[in-house]
Amino acid sequence: MEQRADADGRLHSPSAARNRAAIADVFAEHLPQNARVLEIGSGTGEHALAVCQARPDLDWQPSDPDPASRVSQAAWAIEAGGAIRPPMAIDLLVPETHVALEGFDALVCLNVIHIAPWTVAEALAGLAARLLTPGGCVLLYGPFKEDGATAPSNLQFDVSLKSRNPDWGVRELDSVITLFARNGLGLAQQTPMPANNLTLVFKPSEPR
Repeated sequence: MEQRADADGRLHSPSAARNRAAIADVFAEHLPQNARVLEIGSGTGEHALAVCQARPDLDWQPSDPDPASRVSQAAWAIEAGGAIRPPMAIDLLVPETHVALEGFDALVCLNVIHIAPWTVAEALAGLAARLLTPGGCVLLYGPFKEDGATAPSNLQFDVSLKSRNPDWGVRELDSVITLFARNGLGLAQQTPMPANNLTLVFKPSEPR
């Protein structure tokens, strides 16, 4: 994905520019009021800003293992009026970077689990199970396959991802649902999104 940086370090993602309004609308609908939100793999930070502009009541914690991405997130956060906290260097596969976290009302993750090994998805589900407060939710966004089928563009993307790393790839929807179910989180809603993506909302299967 092509990105361009401003002088202050803000990165611009063409795909984020195209989908951030739709994502902000759906996420704003599902996030609890005054939610404390943890975003995993915040990328440029543009999605966090879009959601917080739609929902200024949110307390948003961005994160990313990539230093340049964290610089970008901090730069975009200036426009959020204090709703977005300084980014954290969270790597799901390095427990020391997130073991001290506690008490979030929502966990958000966009366009991550297909550009990462499956162990990242497993760590994400485990982290959500540990951190979510009563009434909390997980929001995932990205492309998914159903019994190997998806839009042609997603299939091409899947081939491209696997050519770069055989552990990457567009994930099977049922596999993701099963993974979160094993961690006590059931699929509450599935929303079609532009460009053949989905937003998945997971909530605890039993009240906490």
